[in-house]
Amino acid sequence: MTEEPLTTVTTVADGVARISWAPDQPVDVVRREVAAALLSHTRVEVLVDPDDERAQRTATWSGMRREGIMRGVTVEGAAVDRILYARLASDLPLHEPEGFRAILNSFLPRKRAIGQMLIRATPDGTGLDRVLMCQLTYKPDWDLPGGVVEVDESPRLGVTRELEEELGVTIAAGPLLITDWLPPWSGWEDALTLVFDGGVHDPSLPDTMVREEREIRSVAFKTMAEIRELATDFTARRVESALARAHGGSVTFTESGRPLA
Repeated sequence: MTEEPLTTVTTVADGVARISWAPDQPVDVVRREVAAALLSHTRVEVLVDPDDERAQRTATWSGMRREGIMRGVTVEGAAVDRILYARLASDLPLHEPEGFRAILNSFLPRKRAIGQMLIRATPDGTGLDRVLMCQLTYKPDWDLPGGVVEVDESPRLGVTRELEEELGVTIAAGPLLITDWLPPWSGWEDALTLVFDGGVHDPSLPDTMVREEREIRSVAFKTMAEIRELATDFTARRVESALARAHGGSVTFTESGRPLA
């Protein structure tokens, strides 16, 4: 009776090999097979069950980088999810620091970062803070101006860029007021929102803005009472915490807008 090979390498496309191995296959054996396959291919990949932590470790320490989740892959007639790992012939080896860091960077957790700006209106004698808020086109509630920080972009520069793109104004971000952690919500993964001080401006500021109409429906200064009516509860809490910090408060980190007890 012929035994099944412990490791198999199959060419699945021009220059692309797909590898698989038995559950108990040592990492050094898989690493050698990956290296051998790259002598005749430019890419070696493997599809790993998300529940198989041992296979994930083997793929990683064989020098393959995690590239993402392939959803609905057909395996034995069933649609399942698989993690895609791959190594290119041009990738730096694991023993070189940059190559090792690239491997780690491919699977270590990442968080979405959102930059926002607290812009206040010049006091009008009522003693009430008025904060610049945006009515968005893609959701019913109002929010602080800002947006998602791009990859490799400073959050401070990112929020200034967002204001330039969406409101047509250049306001340099001042000191960081608060960092607010947002738990997973309504299909979104968790994120960190960094609220920077945008200073105090003339109440006519919204009139000078050029809105990106695909994203911003309207812009206006609002009191906290109005913000509580127009924004989600966690946004209102975040604005309130940022205002408190702008007025000399000590809280710099919140979770869903709430200061920690």
